[in-house]
Amino acid sequence: MDHATSPAPVAKDWIMRIAPYVPGRATTDDGRKVAKLSSNENPLGTSAAARAAYQSAADSLERYPDAGAAMVREAIAAKYGLDPARVIYGNGSDEVLHLAAGAFAGPGDEVIFVRYGFAVYEIAARRVGATPVVAPDRDYATDVDAILAAVTPRTRIVYIANPNNPTGTYTPRAEIARLHAGLPPHVLLVLDHAYAEYLGADEDDGGMELAQTAPNVLITRTFSKIHGLAAERLGWGYGAAPLIEAMHRIRLPFNMTIGGQRAAVAALADDAFVATSRDHNAKWRSWFEGEIAALGNKGLRAIPSRANFVLVIFEGALTAEHAYRGLMDAGYITRWLPGQGLGNGLRISIGTAEETQGVAAALRALAERA
Repeated sequence: MDHATSPAPVAKDWIMRIAPYVPGRATTDDGRKVAKLSSNENPLGTSAAARAAYQSAADSLERYPDAGAAMVREAIAAKYGLDPARVIYGNGSDEVLHLAAGAFAGPGDEVIFVRYGFAVYEIAARRVGATPVVAPDRDYATDVDAILAAVTPRTRIVYIANPNNPTGTYTPRAEIARLHAGLPPHVLLVLDHAYAEYLGADEDDGGMELAQTAPNVLITRTFSKIHGLAAERLGWGYGAAPLIEAMHRIRLPFNMTIGGQRAAVAALADDAFVATSRDHNAKWRSWFEGEIAALGNKGLRAIPSRANFVLVIFEGALTAEHAYRGLMDAGYITRWLPGQGLGNGLRISIGTAEETQGVAAALRALAERA
């Protein structure tokens, strides 16, 4: 289109090719408030210490927050043995993912992510005019060989979520190391660790070490999941100093509120709440996966998960869409993702014990009637 003769401002073509992010629903079609198992939120709520720290900011609403988020960076650095100057922070880890694309990709460049990867990766790539490149999966999991085969001279960023969202799959340390070793040095590897706190002690993918030592690795983390601070949108990342310096140049100022910063610091210190949340998730995720396995003769299959949700694949008479609507009628909202090529699956968050048992029973009833 000739912008000079247009009667109104015209958006960039690549912007109009973005499919907007669709969040998990909170209500049913008829407006009922039901069990929300669509957004991978912490069913145990928020650490009492973090809640109190957040509330302590109520008398500072007229003040701008610390634009450098010094207390958060220092707390993160102390917790993980990092350099606070190399911590980037954002409005959720989503902003950090966007900062990476904004600083290191643009028109003519390519950004790789896996099929069934986090929807924000494609949005971040298209937002800066880069070309999204989708690498095939291996049974819903990350395929390192497929990613490496997709690399071209135009590749600038590779995004990997580990554990992956929305599949819950985990890529082990050796495979992450092999991926990094196979990438050209000018390609930025972004390891999205939004669900890393749900991993067991023996499931470290080595990403933090790579971010400390390699010049082309960025890891991202969030306070939205295990810390239960989704409402405050707090995220952070870590990488080599030149990466962080470039991202800071385009980071929005004051992107962490005073209450959010205080809550983040308190949440990092509350190891007991994190451990309780991890144990609850491991127990009920395993139980739920067992319930789905028992419905294998009905065509249901659970993709092995290391996150706080399970992706259930429907390969029998009961379809994912039918199950999605039937569960909603029964009082449970799950995540159906046909827009991400997962029309045959539902992502179901691990809820409270009552919610997890209830959604399993409702799903069993639907499968038996199909």
